[in-house]
Amino acid sequence: MKMETSKHLGVLTGGGDCPGLNAVIRAVVKTAINRFGWKVIGIEDGFSGLLKPGKTRTLGLKDVKGILPRGGTILGTTNRSNPFEYKTWVNGKLRVEDISHIAHDRIEKLGIDALIVIGGDGSLKIAQRFFELGVSVVGIPKTIDNDLEATDMTFGFQTAVLTATEAIDKLHTTAESHHRVMIVELMGRYVGWIALESGLAGGADVILIPEIPYHMEKVVTKIKDRDKRGRKFSIMVVAEGAKPVEGKATLLSPADKEAGAERLGGIGDKLAQEITRLTGMETRVTVLGHVQRGGSPCPFDRILASRYGRAAVELVAEGKFGHMVCLHTPNIESVPIKEAVSSFLAVPPDGDLVRTAEMLGVEFGR
Repeated sequence: MKMETSKHLGVLTGGGDCPGLNAVIRAVVKTAINRFGWKVIGIEDGFSGLLKPGKTRTLGLKDVKGILPRGGTILGTTNRSNPFEYKTWVNGKLRVEDISHIAHDRIEKLGIDALIVIGGDGSLKIAQRFFELGVSVVGIPKTIDNDLEATDMTFGFQTAVLTATEAIDKLHTTAESHHRVMIVELMGRYVGWIALESGLAGGADVILIPEIPYHMEKVVTKIKDRDKRGRKFSIMVVAEGAKPVEGKATLLSPADKEAGAERLGGIGDKLAQEITRLTGMETRVTVLGHVQRGGSPCPFDRILASRYGRAAVELVAEGKFGHMVCLHTPNIESVPIKEAVSSFLAVPPDGDLVRTAEMLGVEFGR
């Protein structure tokens, strides 16, 4: 190992929060200090911490004591401070400008020899751009959506699945008691991993995901068939990006210059209205929302996050910059960040999980 490669590490968490971020920070700090004797500088609130003074602090062993089981991130995070497309309001007009030079200069003034970026697709794309500017960057994949193709798993995903499954379990009893259709709307953006795995684990009757556009009549037929067989309730698990055949995903707000990416959501209410109209059954919607991002990480996510943090510091020691750590079961390896953010990991419509669910009687509406 080339331990001389770096002596001062910067670490930041970007994008949405998720369970396991603190476990990564802890692993980075403990590995850097215990193994290499390096200094770690924590950068607050994502990349915005590189744009404003007073938003960095040294992280020692005492600073990461007791944070392994904590949700969120002790450094704070944001998905609205892209230095390459920084947004401000000037005289009532939205201005978008490239101020990445400020962040670049800040990195140099802080004496940061290598920057570890913990984030999802958006944050890692920013990290790649800084790498192209000459910053020594290492990435760590983070998203509850599990939508990065370059890694078998992202930490935070399994905790989100556990949270969703527990909610589905609780909704079973109230659905059966009141003879209702219960719809659970889950996160995941353009992929259906959370909905598929929690729906399968929670015994859902209908699962709708973006990768399999649904026919409403088939969903309704499933619910009516259950009713005829004396099953006076149904559990539907719906990914926020689910869409009908020849239709589009339901949006809370479209993409624009200020908000950036479009906001998915509302599919649960839309389906509830249709089901009540077509079946006459009382239908209720539960939108878990940010509950899926919160809480203590499950053991799997704590371990994976710790492995990622350790491996990221070792990449720095090896001088292997512009790479992201990844899980290629059973090993932790690395891939170029540029390749990692080039494509999504979508649910295979005819893959093992979907086929298993269909064999067990789950309706996908196709």
